[in-house]
Amino acid sequence: MTDNTIDYGPLTQLIGVWKGSKGMDVAPEPDGTENTPYHETITFTAKGDVTNADSQVLCVLHYHQIVQRKSDDAVFHDETGYWMWDANAGVVMHSLLIPRAVGVLAGGQHNGKKDADNNITLEVSASVDSPDWQIIQSPFMQKKARTTEFRHKIIVGNGKLNYSETTMLDIYGKVFEHTDQNELLRE
Repeated sequence: MTDNTIDYGPLTQLIGVWKGSKGMDVAPEPDGTENTPYHETITFTAKGDVTNADSQVLCVLHYHQIVQRKSDDAVFHDETGYWMWDANAGVVMHSLLIPRAVGVLAGGQHNGKKDADNNITLEVSASVDSPDWQIIQSPFMQKKARTTEFRHKIIVGNGKLNYSETTMLDIYGKVFEHTDQNELLRE
């Protein structure tokens, strides 16, 4: 389904394989916080375009992210999803699934332009209260580890990808800001 004539807009620079070893995961624990250094690989694959209801065209990238602890190389996060670009609306979308029975559809406006350093910044968000960009989770997760908000920011350009991600959780009787950030290089 990939076509070299498709304009992926601000997603173009993501296409390829990225590796980084500067990751830090700050996650909730019953008695406090766990800080986990990690390395990861993210693969973005161009999938072409899709048309919705004969009027919306989305340019689509599939991605797969594998995150491993530096301490023992154990995989502790495996995520797959799509990044989509709606050029007519100027909207970037990020849909993702993690094998904890949580799904997210996040979105944000984008002007399609690069900054002075030739970087693209992508920012998307979702929340349980949003009428447009939402979080879906199993009944167990809603009761025990409810995700209430998701924010993701990527800065990509010149062979480098930096991201920060914040997931607000209602877990262990408190609200917790679970964060991940890393710098990756194109392979």
